[in-house]
Amino acid sequence: MIRWRDGVVAQVGRSWAGAVELSVTVGAQTVRALAYPDLVGTPVVGDRVLLNVGALDRGLGTGGYALVIAVPDRLPEDPPERGHLVKARYTPLQAMVLGADEQDSPDHDVLRDADDLFGTPVVVADLHSALPAVLAGIYEARPTTRVVYVMTDGGALPLAFSRSVATLRDAGWLGGTVTVGQAYGGDREAVTVHTGLLTAVQVLAAEVVVITQGPGNLGTGTRWGFSGVQSGEAVNAIGTLGGRAVASLRISEADPRPRHRGISHHSLTAYGRVALQPADVVVPDLPGDFGDAVRDAAEPLKARHRVVRVGVDGLYDAMRAAPVKLSTMGRGLDEDRAYFEAAAAAGRHAAGLVDVPPPGVGTQYS
Repeated sequence: MIRWRDGVVAQVGRSWAGAVELSVTVGAQTVRALAYPDLVGTPVVGDRVLLNVGALDRGLGTGGYALVIAVPDRLPEDPPERGHLVKARYTPLQAMVLGADEQDSPDHDVLRDADDLFGTPVVVADLHSALPAVLAGIYEARPTTRVVYVMTDGGALPLAFSRSVATLRDAGWLGGTVTVGQAYGGDREAVTVHTGLLTAVQVLAAEVVVITQGPGNLGTGTRWGFSGVQSGEAVNAIGTLGGRAVASLRISEADPRPRHRGISHHSLTAYGRVALQPADVVVPDLPGDFGDAVRDAAEPLKARHRVVRVGVDGLYDAMRAAPVKLSTMGRGLDEDRAYFEAAAAAGRHAAGLVDVPPPGVGTQYS
C-alpha cells in the first residue's frame, strides 16, 4: 500500500509553518518532496530520506508530493511528553498531541461542561479552497471580525499541508485554528467536531467560525462516496450545540463534470439528505440564466433549511485583494468566479449574523 523509495536531498526549497519542500534524488530522477519537521526532523542537503511516493506516482493534484517518512541516519530528538491524543492513530506516523479537551489541558476546565456555541455563526463549506473566499466575504462586511478555522479530517490530516492557512494566519485573517478528529497541527487539537467548535468559541473567542476539510477532497462519482458528506454532519453538530450554521454551496459554471455544474450534488446531498438540523443556506444572487438555474436548484433545500439570497456586488474585488491566490481544482478566480462568489457570499452573510438572534425554524428569505 505504501510505495517506498530511498533518496538523497538535493535541494531545500520553500518552507512555511510546519512544512518544508525538498528536491530529492531517487535513482536517476529528481522528485518533489514534502517533509513535516515536527514529525521527521528537518532534512538538509545530503540527507538520506525514506519516501512514500504513492500519491506522486498516481499523479494526484493536491497530494502530488513524495512524502518524507524518515531521515533514518539523523533521527530527531524525542518531543516533550505532553498530551495523550493520538492523531493518525496506529499508522507508522501517528503523532501524540495535547488535546484542548483532555484532562491535562489548561483548557479542560472551560470545556469539561461546555455545551453551547451561543448562537455563533459557523460557515460550513465542502472544499478547503473555499476558506479564503469565505474570509474575504466576512472581512468585506465586517473587517474587525475574529475568525477561527476548524479543520476536519476529510482531506489532509496535517494542517501544515495548507500553504493557504499559513499565509492567512500571517496576514491576520485567522484568529486561531483547531484541528479535529485525525487532523492535527492546529493552535488547539480536539477529539471531535463538537469539541473543536466549542474550543473555537469558548477558548479562542471566535465571533465567526469556518469549518471545512483540509486540502484534498475525496470523491468516487457516487451519491454518498465523497468526503464532503462531513458538511452535513457539521451542520448537525452546530445545531446540536446552539450555533448558527451557514451553509456555503459548492457552485460551478466551469467544472467539466455535469454533477458539479450549477449546485454540486455534493452540496445537495450533504445539506438536503445528511443535515438534519436547520441551516442558513446561502444562494449567491448571480446574474443571467446560470443564476436562475442555481436559485431553482436550491428550492428543494427549503424543506429543511432557511434559503437566503445574498448579493455578490463588491465580492470580486474583495477576493482579488485576499492575501492568497484563490484556486479550486486548478481553476482561479476568473476561471470559476461563481464558485468563489458563492463562498464569499456565505462569509458576508455570516458576518451580518454576529450578535443577531437567530430566527425561528422555518423562516425563509428571498
